[in-house]
Amino acid sequence: MARKTVLREPAGFLKEYVHKPGDEKDRTHYCPGCGHGILHKLIAEALEDLEIVDDTIMMSPVGCSVFVYYYFFTGHFQVPHGRAPAVATAVSRANPHAIVISYQGDGDLAAIGANNILQAANRGESIVVFFVNNAIYGMTGGQMAPTTLEGQKTTTTPYGRNVHSDGYPMKMCELLSTLPAPVYVTRTSLHDAANIRKTRAAVRKALENAKAKKGFSFVEVLSMCPTQWKTRTMDGPKWIVDHMLGMYPLGVYKDIADQVPPVERPVPVHDPAKVREVLGFEEPHGAPARPTPRPGFEKTALRASGFGGQGIMSTGIALAQVGMEYGYNVSWLPSYGPEMRGGTANCSVKIQDGSIGASEATEPNIVIAMNQPSLEKFERILQPGGALVINSTLIEIDASRKDVKVFRVPVTGLADGLGDTRVQSMVAVGAFSAITGLFEPAEINRLLPVLFEGKSEKVLKMNEAAVKAGYDYVKEHCGS
Repeated sequence: MARKTVLREPAGFLKEYVHKPGDEKDRTHYCPGCGHGILHKLIAEALEDLEIVDDTIMMSPVGCSVFVYYYFFTGHFQVPHGRAPAVATAVSRANPHAIVISYQGDGDLAAIGANNILQAANRGESIVVFFVNNAIYGMTGGQMAPTTLEGQKTTTTPYGRNVHSDGYPMKMCELLSTLPAPVYVTRTSLHDAANIRKTRAAVRKALENAKAKKGFSFVEVLSMCPTQWKTRTMDGPKWIVDHMLGMYPLGVYKDIADQVPPVERPVPVHDPAKVREVLGFEEPHGAPARPTPRPGFEKTALRASGFGGQGIMSTGIALAQVGMEYGYNVSWLPSYGPEMRGGTANCSVKIQDGSIGASEATEPNIVIAMNQPSLEKFERILQPGGALVINSTLIEIDASRKDVKVFRVPVTGLADGLGDTRVQSMVAVGAFSAITGLFEPAEINRLLPVLFEGKSEKVLKMNEAAVKAGYDYVKEHCGS
């Protein structure tokens, strides 16, 4: 254990605030009289004494504590407003031996982050939450927070908080202690030496729980904010006594850490065959023999784009369906919204063996541009050496890139020649198949009754002809 001297620089602190901008790297950014500095020291001392400095990762969300990484000699994640418990969950599960701390204020945790903290607590995540409650939004100008007291004046409640219009102050310890999973829930204060000692003990107990992997611990700390309370610095502690203690009683609300075993998360089994077995699904019929993909398309990432109504989504769905039939892993991600009203609609399709990490094709190796805005928008993100399919019926300009292979295919014109512009989506599917070598037209046509369920034989035949038209055009005119 570390040395037990009263006056010392805890190893949990950085010796100099090197990440703090400006020249004043020996002082904090907090206002005079703020309680954050006191709590910081209590945490830093505990990290040192428990010998967990090197194992600790801290979350610093939006609020006065957003720059907590200035001070602590630990790992850090700076996260969006209210999302610290969600990020802490991911960090804890990915690093089960780490000590994960979520350091949050009341405006962050109890407002936009209320659902995040409830769900993390309900799951019993292996994290420690230090919740600084000063009954007001500190960083952004003194607005009403979920913990603001009844009658308390803020910039957004200049006449005082009215429970009939603004609701009641939220009591997070009382709320979280009703959940079965949390092992330790307590409320302390920083308003005098005796209560600082109690806060010190609570901090250590929560971190000891984390070290022992006991689950979710929550320490709420009543803290001074004289700047936004509009009081003198020395009157901050008295303000807590006079105003906060009646609404937020101090004490331990739940402590079952000694009664529960260390948390052991189940290891997920992602093997597709095992998942199908557990769900009771029959093994799928054997996939058709795969053609050999052309070089560069063993992992295919497509961005298809065009006007709403050009069948962009249908193109993506068809390709994903055929990919699954061949036994590939696939993803399809549509982009809806205002694009569907005459702008540029697009979708991402990925077809590959192995896991697909992200479904959006941010660096596609093939782009199908059905109109000029799509060409201008997505040509620039195409991988060097990739394939650019230009609908030459509607796009007269040439590609600006010289490091990609360009296929000018009159997709719309071929569909019109078959008697129905709407089949241009399947023309694009046929062109894609010829360029990538991933699919055979016969296998695509076999799936047409599924893709166009309930449609007439005439519609199926027309789409079959569209696939052939796109495929044959590329083979005959594009040197593929």
